[in-house]
Amino acid sequence: MPGGVVALACLPPAIAGALLRGPIERRLGTPATIAAALAAGGVAMAAAERRRGGRASEDAGTLDGLVLGGAQALALIPGVSRSGAVRAVARMRGFGPQEAQALSDAVGLPITLAAVASSARAAGGADRLTLALGASSAFASTLASSALLRRAGAARSLYPFAAYRIVLAAAVVRRLRENGPR
Repeated sequence: MPGGVVALACLPPAIAGALLRGPIERRLGTPATIAAALAAGGVAMAAAERRRGGRASEDAGTLDGLVLGGAQALALIPGVSRSGAVRAVARMRGFGPQEAQALSDAVGLPITLAAVASSARAAGGADRLTLALGASSAFASTLASSALLRRAGAARSLYPFAAYRIVLAAAVVRRLRENGPR
């Protein structure tokens, strides 16, 4: 994939993070908004999976980079999966399942590293160790789950992820109805 596409895909989340991080954290971190984001992501993934694509990741251009970056920016909203959003948008833009995964991996690494670095810079001494341990654990679990999913063939389809997100959203809504918002 062209390096310029990766750079372009980093612009929208960097700008959105700089301008909207505080308001997003204050207003969108409730269980109800997280459930809505989970459900919306599940519906988007299922809709994207219906699209058949034959574009190769090497064919990604300027507009693709910006659109993939916009998908990454949506992941600032709690409940939105960065990888899932990028994969769904890539599928909607005509990339096949493996190409969508490759694009998600390529554009995700720089923005994820930048987010970790930004959080580390803002964190204090003991918090930096906690952040490092959390980031390392997340990275290891991502590698392990990706390997497992690829072996199981799930990386080819967004349907299992869509179903998981919708079931989880329903569980959150059920819990909210039983216990009320907190």
